Amino acid sequence: MARLVVIFDFDKTIIDCDSDNWVVEELGINHLFTQLLHNFPWNSIMDRMMTELHHRGKTIEDIEECLKKVPLHPSIASAIESVHALGCDLRIVSDANVFFIETILKHHGLLDYFSEINTNPGFVDEQGRLRILPYYDFSSSSHGCNICPSNMCKGLVMEKIRASVSADGKKQLVYVGDGTPDFCAGLKLEEGDVLMPRKDFPICDLISANPLLIKAKIHEWSNWDELSTNLLSTVNNALIDESAKTDQLVPLCKYQNSSISVTAHEALQKALPVSPPH
Repeated sequence: MARLVVIFDFDKTIIDCDSDNWVVEELGINHLFTQLLHNFPWNSIMDRMMTELHHRGKTIEDIEECLKKVPLHPSIASAIESVHALGCDLRIVSDANVFFIETILKHHGLLDYFSEINTNPGFVDEQGRLRILPYYDFSSSSHGCNICPSNMCKGLVMEKIRASVSADGKKQLVYVGDGTPDFCAGLKLEEGDVLMPRKDFPICDLISANPLLIKAKIHEWSNWDELSTNLLSTVNNALIDESAKTDQLVPLCKYQNSSISVTAHEALQKALPVSPPH
């Protein structure tokens, strides 16, 4: 199993918008969405919006076509491909929903790079209507977190991820995000892990207000070119550190599956050339 686990938020991290807002605006139901926003949980409103679209004659295909237009910067696509080729385990923790995320990633050829997507469930019912359910059933009990929305605590998801990936040894986690719940996820990172918050977004405000609560190294980013550079640098440094620990002069590509070792080595050299030792 990979030693590095890279965990991404989705909205405003992998894609350059909020996928929920994109759909309700592009398909003309933003006014109704805004009316309900202060009276119901966001996740419940999105389920209601999908019902409204169905009543207006919008099909699943209409929603899919709308999602295919979501902006996704080439630099983040390239970074995802490169760190996967270098042997990282990629995962998503998002308060969007599985239908939106999978549709967008599949359209850009990125879905298969992720081993796990933790998000709100979504399915098409027998009437052809998209249903969106909460990741956590808040109608029966509370998850107890006052940072995250009632339907999903990203901190609890991070605890689950760490437990699952650490079964065969300690792993280094890298978390990339922008929002308030991503701060909660960052609180679960340990020394040696890396938190990559988006500059001038809520997560950075919370870090600035609570600097002693984050144990991980912090590498900020403001755009997708910077995110790509910082992420590849983080992975590069981790592979070099691992090489030093083994005290063996072996190629960096040895730290990933041998079937893609050449691809991984080329990806690393193209992204971040390593200077020869002096």
